[in-house]
Amino acid sequence: MDSELFSASLYREVRFSFSRSAGAGGQNVNKVSTKVTASVAIDKLEGLTAEDLALIRTRLAGRISGGGLLSVSAQDSRSQIRNRELALQRLEALLRGARHTHAKRRATRPTSASRRARLEGKKRQARKKANRQNPPADD
Repeated sequence: MDSELFSASLYREVRFSFSRSAGAGGQNVNKVSTKVTASVAIDKLEGLTAEDLALIRTRLAGRISGGGLLSVSAQDSRSQIRNRELALQRLEALLRGARHTHAKRRATRPTSASRRARLEGKKRQARKKANRQNPPADD
């Protein structure tokens, strides 16, 4: 992935829509459209490899509309400008996170110290339980 090309493409292709927010703002909420929804067509983004696009499509399948639009909204702030910034940041973080793959865990053997500690713990537990039993009856 070409990070600079991707960021430039995202900023160029993103489309904003505005609506009334349900958040703070007093009477202003009823007058000003401060909620921002940022949408981008993932097919138009540049700087992504075919593998990246495939990962994004599978991992964000529930968030991508039938037309291939990925949308994120923000209504945290009273300011439309701040909400635009937040929506854009969330969109970029979502796309970057979706293409990130974690390294596979390599199976390792337990160390001798951890084996000793595990067995010692088992012995301690066994002694504790053995001490709870009634002593054998003398016949």
